[in-house]
Amino acid sequence: QVQLVESGGGLVQAGGSLRLSCAASISITSINVMGWYRQAPGNQRELVATTGTGGLTNYADSVKGRFTISRDNIKNTVYLQMNSLKSEDTAVYYCKATKYGLASSWGQGTQVTVSS
Repeated sequence: QVQLVESGGGLVQAGGSLRLSCAASISITSINVMGWYRQAPGNQRELVATTGTGGLTNYADSVKGRFTISRDNIKNTVYLQMNSLKSEDTAVYYCKATKYGLASSWGQGTQVTVSS
């Protein structure tokens, strides 16, 4: 089981930026896919962005061009740079680690609130 700790959430005005961090307890080069998900009140958890060990990235249409996922293999940390934030980005953001053949691991979540 991978331990994941998210940080960087907070309150920001619409149009502003935040950078989320997800620190893993093991080398992220051994994790097939690292991803960010979010869940707003009353909604299901949804994918925001993912990054694989080969460097491939995937984004939800709603965040393309505004959010960037990146990874630091030395620090075993994955980041989510969020720019041009909108009120609809308000949610709890979760980090997820997937190793093929094993159960996925989730972080505890970090709250992002965008005020309009």
